[in-house]
Amino acid sequence: MKTRALIITGILVIALISIGLVTQSSNENRHENKIRVGYFHNISHAVPIVGIEQGIFQNQIGNNTVIQPILFDAGPQVIEALFANSIDIAYIGPGPAINGFLKSDNHDIRILSGAASGGASFIVQSNSEINSVVDFQGKRIAAPQIGNTQDISLRSYLLENGLKPTEKGGSVTVLNISNSDIYILFAKGEIDGAWVPEPTATLLVQQLGGKRLFNEEKLWSDGKFASVLLIARAEYVNQNSELIKNWLEAHEQTVNFINSNPKQTQMIFIDFIKKETGKTLPDNLVDEAFSNLEITSDPIPNSIDIFAKRAYSLGYLGRHGYNLDGIYFDINSNSQLEEIVNHD
Repeated sequence: MKTRALIITGILVIALISIGLVTQSSNENRHENKIRVGYFHNISHAVPIVGIEQGIFQNQIGNNTVIQPILFDAGPQVIEALFANSIDIAYIGPGPAINGFLKSDNHDIRILSGAASGGASFIVQSNSEINSVVDFQGKRIAAPQIGNTQDISLRSYLLENGLKPTEKGGSVTVLNISNSDIYILFAKGEIDGAWVPEPTATLLVQQLGGKRLFNEEKLWSDGKFASVLLIARAEYVNQNSELIKNWLEAHEQTVNFINSNPKQTQMIFIDFIKKETGKTLPDNLVDEAFSNLEITSDPIPNSIDIFAKRAYSLGYLGRHGYNLDGIYFDINSNSQLEEIVNHD
């Protein structure tokens, strides 16, 4: 009965946190004076959450432009929405951002700024026999949607340590499922571990007794890696350069606000989750989750290069090489504003 109650609670919290609440009408899509912003319910997406909830973005861009938040569950969904012209800008992990840049027409996706570093962990069962990577053989390990940032990190970690997933002839079963399903399987003891973002990682620890084997940043030489980026379609930026400049100014203001007001940020996030889902996250859970990430506007370019190499080695970027030239956009460069759409 206890497990069942935990599962029900977890579903209500994580499922509602991670499910995209996209309910927009065709009339809304024809509204010209608006900016459609994609992001997640994750605490690592604190910049759009806090910036919108506190009115920082609205104050900077002015009341003549409506901000339309659109919530998603995983990065690949965001890229599809950008390609379909359903959103204008988005906060997303580096894996899907890189893939979107390479697959878009004329490499139309651009990284405008960083938004967060870290905020992902590998969590194992409390009674798990996993103490290091040598214990991964024969285990069932979950990560969110295939091709997302945690999936790339997990599969690369296996590859770097001489292990393969079962579909590649190896001994590790990798399950790509939503955060809510990860919670359910973890509660039932049907997976041995999970590579997940915050706050899911801390939910597994605090609510299900999971053990945080390591934070992902511990695997990076300088302890930093881009986990959330602000991206946009180049064509949209070119056509709305003043709006994007104002958005980036508000983005930087929000980063500074968050870093200067961590406790207030946590309360804003808790209120946001309650408003969107009707559920309240405990203060100590949000505090621990928030402590595992860094809010920064630095896109940490060296980590983008590493993610690209990893994604390519996993076969996510095709077989003919890749080139990230032009993936970063400098909004202050007037020449780039003229050239960006024609970049190839």
